[in-house]
Amino acid sequence: MDAMYTTEALATGAGRNGHATVKDSDLDFTLAIPKEMGGSGEGANPEQLFAAGYAACFHSALQAVARNQKVELGDSAVGARVGIGKQG
Repeated sequence: MDAMYTTEALATGAGRNGHATVKDSDLDFTLAIPKEMGGSGEGANPEQLFAAGYAACFHSALQAVARNQKVELGDSAVGARVGIGKQG
């Protein structure tokens, strides 16, 4: 498959407690382990970033289907919930 778009991100520091930047964007932020997992919670975490990405992609898909079906969505929104836990 030929990619239509490719991006790059760079994480530095101590993994979940570090810093991340995304090439060719204004995304430049501190990463922190969530308080619920014993961290400070004073930064973004991968689950938040996945949730934002999933919500945006699914919202785009919803809008594309609506356009194809000639349906007016009005003020639509899509939410996403992402979790992390122990496998068991």
